[in-house]
Amino acid sequence: MGRTRVVLVDDHSLVRSGVRSELGDRLDIVGEAADVAEAVACIKETAPDVVLLDVHLPSGTGDAVIQAVHDDLPDTRFLALSVSDAPDDVIRVIRAGARGYVTKSISGEELAAAVVRVAAGDAVFSPRLAGFVLDAFTSDVVVAPEPSELDVLTPREREVLQLIARGYTYREAAEELFLSVKTIETHVSAVLRKLQLSNRRELTRWASERRLLP
Repeated sequence: MGRTRVVLVDDHSLVRSGVRSELGDRLDIVGEAADVAEAVACIKETAPDVVLLDVHLPSGTGDAVIQAVHDDLPDTRFLALSVSDAPDDVIRVIRAGARGYVTKSISGEELAAAVVRVAAGDAVFSPRLAGFVLDAFTSDVVVAPEPSELDVLTPREREVLQLIARGYTYREAAEELFLSVKTIETHVSAVLRKLQLSNRRELTRWASERRLLP
């Protein structure tokens, strides 16, 4: 059996480069894409075993990619790789058909192992995500926040909210998302304004009450 064939889907070229560097000796990277349209075209052209998929893309979300190719390529499996560990992001992409969800804090060795396991048909989740995924599919408990509350935020603002609420400094958040500190500050101001909050303390409490924090 040959090596697992993988397509990388992420809008950050530095992230794709880093993943390619980590996985290139272990897996065959057969394509890359930065948005939904590119991803759909690349996946249909290469028919990979596994797609490593960010959940937030410039032109849509990861579940849109899965839905667009699933009927044509039912044997291609999807593993979400994202900075976000928000319950609604996880549940949405899993319901669309992804076989797993890991965060970008994962090591290269662990990621390679996760890809191989997904290719083999296993489901793979970062440890702190597995619990509420199980809850979501085995009970009627709503684990995601009310959609109307988060719909006012852009995908990038939601990523910034997640990091700041977890205690990241502006500089740490900027490094994590490959943005400038000034851009992070602008996003935080927009989040506070849209959610009608006054400061980071209120933001953290708001996120905690909606189970957005691990």
